[in-house]
Amino acid sequence: MRKFSFVWMTLLATGTALAQSKSVQPGAEVTYAFKYNGKDMPDGGIQLIIKGDKARFKPLNAVNKKELQLLDNKAKATYQQISDKDGHLLTFKKAFADYEQAELVPGTDTILGYPCKKAKLVVRSNSIDIWYTNTLPFKGTPVQGYAPGLGLVLRSIRNGNSEYIATKVDLRDVKDEELQWPVAMGQMVDDATYLRQVIENRFTTISIFNQEQISWGNEHHDPAGEQENVTYHYAGGTVILKKVKLPALNAGTVFAEVAQFSNGDAYDRTGSVFMIPKDKKQSFLDGLKNGVSALPVYHEKYRGVTATDDYLPTLELMRFFTPFGVNHYNQKVKIKGYQWADSAVYRQDITELQPRLNGEVWIGVFVGNYDKGGHKVSLRLKYYPGDNDRDTTDKEHWIMPIFNTTNLMEMASQEYGTMFGKDSLEVTVNIPAGLRNLRLRYTSTGHGGWGGGDEFNQKLNEIFVDGNRVYHFIPWRTDCGNFRLLNPSSGNFGNGLSSSDLSRSNWCPGSVTEPVTIPLPDLTPGVHTFKVKIPLGEREGNSFSAWNVSGSLLGEK
Repeated sequence: MRKFSFVWMTLLATGTALAQSKSVQPGAEVTYAFKYNGKDMPDGGIQLIIKGDKARFKPLNAVNKKELQLLDNKAKATYQQISDKDGHLLTFKKAFADYEQAELVPGTDTILGYPCKKAKLVVRSNSIDIWYTNTLPFKGTPVQGYAPGLGLVLRSIRNGNSEYIATKVDLRDVKDEELQWPVAMGQMVDDATYLRQVIENRFTTISIFNQEQISWGNEHHDPAGEQENVTYHYAGGTVILKKVKLPALNAGTVFAEVAQFSNGDAYDRTGSVFMIPKDKKQSFLDGLKNGVSALPVYHEKYRGVTATDDYLPTLELMRFFTPFGVNHYNQKVKIKGYQWADSAVYRQDITELQPRLNGEVWIGVFVGNYDKGGHKVSLRLKYYPGDNDRDTTDKEHWIMPIFNTTNLMEMASQEYGTMFGKDSLEVTVNIPAGLRNLRLRYTSTGHGGWGGGDEFNQKLNEIFVDGNRVYHFIPWRTDCGNFRLLNPSSGNFGNGLSSSDLSRSNWCPGSVTEPVTIPLPDLTPGVHTFKVKIPLGEREGNSFSAWNVSGSLLGEK
């Protein structure tokens, strides 16, 4: 104990000498290393700047520096501060008493020469062991929620694998500008509001469309030309399109997120989020502007569905299916115990397509319908930073959409994907040299909504390259009953099932269809022919089946 008394006496002497200066007071700077499973994680370290009763957390990771975390032992409270994306300051205050309380347990340790007691606590089912010292007149903790006010925590371990341990305790004079205690607290908010802002500040959100109406038969007065950030309406209003400038963010993960609700249409509809490549002489934009006849033809009547030397089809980012009448019909169809959702939200990881989503691009959304109210749709792209333990080596990517039979211009006379009835879908492409990890991103859904239609019958999909079958599967979903509360206007049958419950050819009303990845490790540079073969169901009267299949080749240079 003499050693610690001597240290503190020296510190008191220093404090007395500086008593006349309000800007400098005795304090400490504590540096913590972070380890996971015994491995040092350099970006996870923390510094604790202490001045009297006040302490500020200083993360060494730049990503976490957007948030200011404070501890006030005199007020017995912690403060968290963050700015929203408009620059407004938000603050959440929490009393020490509202945190999980620590229990003193047997066991002591010595860390950096300071004797420490041991305590335990449980936070959200996580077991926390902490070692703290009371031999110094300062209190603080490397994690704000771990026993604030108990003492100076020099070590904490969560679940036996996530560890903060003090590597240095520097007892010194701390200036006001080092502590950086805020002059103003801004708007005081509750914990739910604050946490929402913390999460949103961790990633970048690009809003493409905000509650745009996708419907049929309304007048649209779109501006002339190809203006940026303006919504254009095509195919009678069932396609919305916008030219946007996307940032070249080095994101670890990119999500497309669509929020949709019925604005009058009661039925389940095909939806697609797509990007229009413009690196060839022709593009799908020509068809939207000038009519479907402006697109290259395949097998006499199918327009714009396969790649040619002068044309690339649309790059599908997400395939989704609207539920039966969510929101608009919630109050029109009431069933005791059924709490209908207010909207459908579709999310999909599109990280592997990000290299095509840089700079100036055309992005659109299609929802097939013949209703004047139609649907309301929002689209956002969310860019999340990469994890520190992932390989972030820059790679040059190659992406080429080669077919898409989803008739995005359905309401402007583009043919349904019925070519599988007489023949397969076939496209010839030229693979450049120097590619590795080549693969096909393939999305497939079957349509024909009656008992004999391909929507309700399992059909084998086969993929051939140069006549050799490289992949085959039956696209089928059996989990549609999970989406019942999105489907207020779904028909109910005499046996108790709802139409939205029924299994379908790779889609459910209210869901996203996941693409499959088909590895092509043996594909050499040069010309190759891809073929998609599906046994299309026969017509019955005016009813017919069709398949929406899209495929894009991906590789790394």
